[in-house]
Amino acid sequence: MSHFIAKTRQHRRKLAEPMGDTDPYVPDGDRPVRVRARALTADTHFEPHRHAWGQLAYCGTGIVQVFAAPDDPMLQAVSYIVPPSRAVWIPPGMRHAVTVLETAELRTLYVHADAAPPGWDGSRMIVVSPLLRELVQAMDADTRRAAEPSRDQLLIRLVLDELAHADTQTLGVPLPRDKRLRALCEAVLNAPGERATLAEWAANTGASERTVARLFREELGTTYQQWRQQAVLAHALPLLARGTPIAQVAAATGYASDSAFSAMFKAAMGHPPTRWGAHAH
Repeated sequence: MSHFIAKTRQHRRKLAEPMGDTDPYVPDGDRPVRVRARALTADTHFEPHRHAWGQLAYCGTGIVQVFAAPDDPMLQAVSYIVPPSRAVWIPPGMRHAVTVLETAELRTLYVHADAAPPGWDGSRMIVVSPLLRELVQAMDADTRRAAEPSRDQLLIRLVLDELAHADTQTLGVPLPRDKRLRALCEAVLNAPGERATLAEWAANTGASERTVARLFREELGTTYQQWRQQAVLAHALPLLARGTPIAQVAAATGYASDSAFSAMFKAAMGHPPTRWGAHAH
């Protein structure tokens, strides 16, 4: 497990560094909402950076992982795994990093700070409604009818209204500020199928199991098992959404049997994993 800890420490240091906008793309200031579509291969990675505009990360196909790291010490960094049925809001100026987990058609909505939904000061995951999905497609620079500015303005107003009323979903995995606990949490995220106890993970951080358990309570307000369940769900939902057999999902998330995984899933989500496809789209 020590190699998982070492791998994540470098990523954590990069997220902690002050970053400018490393993306050369500049949205058109005359339009408060712009859509940028890109086809990205698996393992594509965007180093930590920030934008002056708000950003909604959404995949038409594929899966991405988004790390959002707010500057405000009162707000926690969060890791999101994003399937096509979900999108992640990153407010203007927030540092974030993106990794493509499965070849993706990434469609990024850039939203001017003045047009961002009121109160959306932190990152959040939203449910992508069928209407929002079609609006994003209609606003894609490659498909929109640019010669019709009045239609463009109507689409923008509809997008902003749909965002403001979108359902949120608490599937982000909070990350702590303590360096030892942060390294442990990121290592677990990088190896969701690793069946290790808290004591075994703690041994690689230089802290005792008791200390790490206390840090979970103090920094995240939860136990290790409760936090790991959130991490498991974040990893499992995209797999289920694309039709991966439950037995394979259970093995990929460290469960000894599909029945044990299914029982955890139903207790957490209110319905069995066999129904996730219907809930995801």
